[in-house]
Amino acid sequence: MKLSSQIKPISYLKAHAAEIVRNLGEQQEALIITQNGEAKVVIQDIESYEQTQETMALLKILALGMHQIEEGKVLSAEDVIKRLRARREGY
Repeated sequence: MKLSSQIKPISYLKAHAAEIVRNLGEQQEALIITQNGEAKVVIQDIESYEQTQETMALLKILALGMHQIEEGKVLSAEDVIKRLRARREGY
């Protein structure tokens, strides 16, 4: 569905709240609410929101890993395995 069809004025939200909530759950597409002609709010169903948050967390982890690689804060797989084996033998 086109994004332009997912833009509604706040008056539409007020008049059709129950329908909007139902549709968001079914369509899993965000709805943009405008006020005085400006986009002000994005509404989305909880599953889509949770998926977005999980994606953002993974992207942050990936960015952190890339930053650590750039700084040279890495170990070879061989060194990691040696450390893990040493820890296991220490217990």
